[in-house]
Amino acid sequence: MSRLLVALALLAATLWSAPASAQSRNQLGPLCTTETTPADQMVDACGKIIALKAFRGEQLATVYFWRAVGWNKKGDYAKVIADATEAIRLQPSQSVYNLRGSAYYDKGDYDIAIADFDDALKQGPPSGIIFHNRGNAWRGKGDYTKAIADYDMSIKADPRSAFSFPNRGISKEALGDYDGALADINQAIRLDPTLPQPLINRTSIWRAKGDLDRAIADGSEAIRLAKEKPPVNIMTPPNSVLISGYTHRALAYEAKGDYARAREDYNATLAIVASDAGSKANQATAKVRLSLVTDAAAPIPRDAPSPTTQPTTAPAPQQTGAAPAPSSAPAARGTRMALIIGNGAYAHVKPLPNPPNDARAVARSLRDIGFTVSEGVDLDRAAMQKMTRDFLRDAARAQVAVVYYAGHGVQVDGRNYLIPVDVELKPGTGMTEAMIDMDTIMAGLDDQVRTNILIFDACRNNPMAQRVASAGVNRGIEGASGLAAPTSLGAGATLGAGTLIAFATAPGQVALDGEGANSPFSAALSRHLGTPGLEVQQMLTRVRAEVVSTTKNKQVPWSNSSLLGEVYLAEK
Repeated sequence: MSRLLVALALLAATLWSAPASAQSRNQLGPLCTTETTPADQMVDACGKIIALKAFRGEQLATVYFWRAVGWNKKGDYAKVIADATEAIRLQPSQSVYNLRGSAYYDKGDYDIAIADFDDALKQGPPSGIIFHNRGNAWRGKGDYTKAIADYDMSIKADPRSAFSFPNRGISKEALGDYDGALADINQAIRLDPTLPQPLINRTSIWRAKGDLDRAIADGSEAIRLAKEKPPVNIMTPPNSVLISGYTHRALAYEAKGDYARAREDYNATLAIVASDAGSKANQATAKVRLSLVTDAAAPIPRDAPSPTTQPTTAPAPQQTGAAPAPSSAPAARGTRMALIIGNGAYAHVKPLPNPPNDARAVARSLRDIGFTVSEGVDLDRAAMQKMTRDFLRDAARAQVAVVYYAGHGVQVDGRNYLIPVDVELKPGTGMTEAMIDMDTIMAGLDDQVRTNILIFDACRNNPMAQRVASAGVNRGIEGASGLAAPTSLGAGATLGAGTLIAFATAPGQVALDGEGANSPFSAALSRHLGTPGLEVQQMLTRVRAEVVSTTKNKQVPWSNSSLLGEVYLAEK
């Protein structure tokens, strides 16, 4: 970004020769247009200059640009976008498009960010900084091939870029190229050993490789550097590096079984003010993981071996017909785990006959191909919450995690909730507190070092939709009859890299319970799940085709994927 500020700085040097008060020339001007001016002073000075109404056109655009820089330092991206948009209206420039694109990136609006970076490249000569920023946006979308291509261009423009190397490295990591990722990140550390970001990136790779001691060491050094010398790059969101450092070290501590230190780091993550989408996603994960390690009956043994026998626990209340669930013993790295829940015996709404059958069929299919399965049928809220939390805790060290739910589901305010059998929805009550938030499950699994497959056979002709809507009149909540697409997953939650979500039907639509022993979706799923050598997305394509045929086009299964490669549930 610094090079893109040069032209604006040169313009600012002549800006104050225009008619204006002595104060604006001698004090406000330098405060507004000096990159090192503290954010509050920069915003205040630029605002006073705009209020003078002494400038027009390109000169006024320059003032709006610098005020946008000040807002960017503060992490107020809506105001960055507003001021940058006004600057573009007055005088489009490469710098302003790049700044606005970066603000959209920090908000998580990756498509709009890419469009702005495209426009920035059209405004002037090729810029390694813009290629780098566009690479970040492609990486945010999960298009790692395009991200790497842009980082290549950035490194070509500046072979000593200590920022593009680690970002290219984590894109390679996302594609499974750990050796290539390490090479890039190590090069970044050689170029600038004072930067904490590459060390945080390397922490993730060590975790993926199972080298937790190295992960913790790199995380600790990154946190030390971030505290000792906070990043001064105006394009780095406030506090984002420290939040990321604490989160990644906490995940390493948790995987190693050091719950006490993991709790300390998760608490530190949540105590910091987050402004950008990535930091909010890290905090969403930290909040769930903190709750899990806090509630754990005993810490995971240090370097615990893989269990050699099928673990069991006493059944939770209303866990009728459930198969043995995994104990609190940890999953070893490489374990494939599944959480299977089928709810049909609803006490206060019309029961569903098939979900228990569906759950048993899917659980059987997963056990047959080597998964450790935690299975629950007709669970009340307490049992469903406990089983979910136990699974999320154990899955921290799994390589593949599958979650399957059959039963009633509902969306409230665009968030998806799974319905325990004892829920009674009444106007004026805390509806969402009585249900299981799907966002919480997703945040608990949001970790790039694991593959997550989430499958939801819900909503089943939801009889609660009208009751949710009527309750919402008094509480300002919008109720809908189907489950929402995971485009907005709540405050900070993300569809993390390495995740696939499959619904029995399209977003906002209802799924059929079926006239036989199983729903159309789960019947097809259990048939194809164990097919050897069938990649998971190909498997879901076969399921979709069968459901569409069986239901005569009344139901079309739907999925959203950020998987990083081919995934085979049943080995070739």
